[in-house]
Amino acid sequence: MTSTTACCDFILFGTLGDLARRKLLPALYQLEKAGLLHATTRIFGVARDEIDAHTFKEKVHASLIQFVGKEKVDNVVWERLAERLHYCGFELSQLSDYSILSDALKPNNERALVSYLATPPQLFATVCKGLSEQQLISPHARIVLEKPLGHDLESSREINQEVAKYFDESQIYRIDHYLGKETVLNLLALRFANPIFSDQWSHNSIDHIQITAAEQVGVEGRWSYYDDAGQLRDMVQNHLLQVLALIAMEPPTRLDAESVRAEKIKVLRSLRPISHDNVREDTVRGQYGAGFVGDKRVPGYLEEEGAKPASKTETFVAIKAHIDNWRWSHVPFYLRTGKRMAQKRTEIVISFKPQPHNIFHETMNELPPNRLIIRLQPDEGVEIQMMNKVPGLGKQMQLKPTTLDLSFDQTFENQRIADAYERLLLEAIQGNQYLFVARDEVEHAWHWIDGIRNAWIQTGEEPKSYPSGSWGPASSVTLIAHDGREWDDDF
Repeated sequence: MTSTTACCDFILFGTLGDLARRKLLPALYQLEKAGLLHATTRIFGVARDEIDAHTFKEKVHASLIQFVGKEKVDNVVWERLAERLHYCGFELSQLSDYSILSDALKPNNERALVSYLATPPQLFATVCKGLSEQQLISPHARIVLEKPLGHDLESSREINQEVAKYFDESQIYRIDHYLGKETVLNLLALRFANPIFSDQWSHNSIDHIQITAAEQVGVEGRWSYYDDAGQLRDMVQNHLLQVLALIAMEPPTRLDAESVRAEKIKVLRSLRPISHDNVREDTVRGQYGAGFVGDKRVPGYLEEEGAKPASKTETFVAIKAHIDNWRWSHVPFYLRTGKRMAQKRTEIVISFKPQPHNIFHETMNELPPNRLIIRLQPDEGVEIQMMNKVPGLGKQMQLKPTTLDLSFDQTFENQRIADAYERLLLEAIQGNQYLFVARDEVEHAWHWIDGIRNAWIQTGEEPKSYPSGSWGPASSVTLIAHDGREWDDDF
């Protein structure tokens, strides 16, 4: 099987960690299965465990069996992938140990070296220095950085500055897996390939926009890590702001990294600051208590294993954001994300303005707005909610809201939907940056998020409790109801 992808050496640092096992190794398997890896591409796993290559391959195979999805692992594909696999065991914090990697690679300047850092960010600088000291960084080399990139603007800058000592910005691929989702990418197609939407995509036609990322799970045994982050930094700073930027950006001149990133940065720079003056009106913090998710009773955040009873970390955030530019004047963006919610759901809801005059008032006093719903998970797809006449005879015309459902699994029923990491790994291997986050994007996002966190501290705003299995604190309903609107789950 042939591929047009250039050959490379792909190094996966942290190859025995949870992210690699659940997402990255299965993604590499799928790329192999699709014939998208060059015949001579090699994959090097790096971790601290002192195991031999055979044991490493056994561990990879076990991960694929567990996490590859509904389908069974194809033995023919596995054998091809296994031939590419190599392992280097050494302590990543010890610079002298990087000679082990260099000896295994036997560097070749004609092959691009793609290093994926599925490690804590504290190791980013050391890994970069280790690669540099072994002369493994050529102009063709690329490095992929997993989040979190810091915990505030200052720490983010420190990480970026350390990496920038060794890699040019054109070589740095900051990953946000939301940008690899088919439905997020479909935003570009919906907006810029369809005049029916692109011509209406502004304050002239849109009333408001909702972005929801709801999880049913709790902290899943990661209490200590999560308590240092919280939902604002863990979800809003990266995932939700990236989705917002794609929704709100101006049309890029081309579909390349420079053009797309430039437009997203303009959006992030235009976000209205949230300070102590408006933080109580425009944000809600929440923390889940005990309750039921489905028919299962679950503990509250402060009752989870390893919890500190005095923690004030938020597990829920709702924000009313404004983008101060011509296109989005007076159009609020309502962001909402939380753990232990009623449903697992990630979606975008575009609510259009009502008709200026209702000629059907005799049978319907108020016409509900048209809505465009983009479902990111589960059941990826697009819905358009509009009014239709109810069939039948009668003096008066009866209307009914109906839904045009463009579910991906039905529209493309014979085509497998790729996981986000499959696309992002492929783009990194191919050297395409447009689905990765620029340094300026990260820093503008942190600047806005830091303003909210500082305002919470200044005003003493503490998280409000909400029962597990609900849609968050009651004040999040008030946040949007104050403007005469409702969250999507209230429809």
